[in-house]
Amino acid sequence: MLVAPSILSANFGKLDEEIRAICDAGCDLVHVDVMDGHFVPNLTIGPVVVQAAARASSKPLDIHLMVENNTFFTELFAPLKPKYLSFHIEEEKHPHRLIQKIKSCGISPAIALNPHTPTESIEYILEEIDMVLLMSVNPGFGGQSFICSSLKKAEKLRKTIERAGLKTLIEVDGGVNSKNARDLKNAGVDILVAGSYIFGAPSYKDAIDSLRV
Repeated sequence: MLVAPSILSANFGKLDEEIRAICDAGCDLVHVDVMDGHFVPNLTIGPVVVQAAARASSKPLDIHLMVENNTFFTELFAPLKPKYLSFHIEEEKHPHRLIQKIKSCGISPAIALNPHTPTESIEYILEEIDMVLLMSVNPGFGGQSFICSSLKKAEKLRKTIERAGLKTLIEVDGGVNSKNARDLKNAGVDILVAGSYIFGAPSYKDAIDSLRV
């Protein structure tokens, strides 16, 4: 199981220290939530802050766009060369075009799904992406409770991926902790995103290790 701490829950007064701390604690990716105040009712960070985060991080960035204008934000963040760049299918009218744009930048494209969005909505384009990000809370704010139906959704998606003979990864974000980590693994999830669970813990390393079930 790979672990991607979400810096949305970090102390932004010492963000560089926080990022170095989670990297030293053994995380695999640094998850960055970009919100525009329109697609979700929250406004987070822009490319200047993420550029500073990239400098502080010894691990690849995993950028999750929760925005209305995906192409505009892709052009803003692509120069930072994250490992993954996720966009929401609910907001994109031309996903294939955007996927090709992301690939042309040398970045692994990923599609994010809100809790209510069925996995069938991306079956036609699964072979074009490297990862699916399943939201297990309604996007916008950290610290929310895990939506249990996300487990069945992950299981269904894993079966679809396997039937198609693909290597697409499944990432889950929202309410992730040591209590549901094993169930998520059994459902076929590859990457866990956790924010408040990790950054609110006395030991970042212990929190990260507890998710590697």
